[in-house]
Amino acid sequence: MKTVIIVDNELPLGLIANTSAALGLSLGSNIAGLIGPPVKDYNENIHLGITNINMPILSATREQIKKIYNNLKAESNSELIVIDFSTLAQQSKSYDDYVNKMENEDADGLSYLGICIYGAKGAVNKVTGNISTLK
Repeated sequence: MKTVIIVDNELPLGLIANTSAALGLSLGSNIAGLIGPPVKDYNENIHLGITNINMPILSATREQIKKIYNNLKAESNSELIVIDFSTLAQQSKSYDDYVNKMENEDADGLSYLGICIYGAKGAVNKVTGNISTLK
């Protein structure tokens, strides 16, 4: 299995971090086993589990991200899980605010700051193989 996060390459660093964190948390809460168990160090201090998969952060324009997202949704590919993080989500004051705004937003009007794609390595690579790593 493979995961990639694609973020808008024109975002400021803080929004890149926020977008990546939101997408990673969403993925972790939806896929059992992505977070490893707690571990102990030599001194018996317990460290909570962290992700046990690599999550490269890739860079694309907002238009490219929307095109990828829309293509994946149109294909209804059950091999891939796709999570989006939009400007609507980023600007919402609470989750309830997000839900209320989303219920009244046309999908065509959404602008994506990033997406997370999870699935079989070949299927993820097919979609993201030509996208460069965020630098």
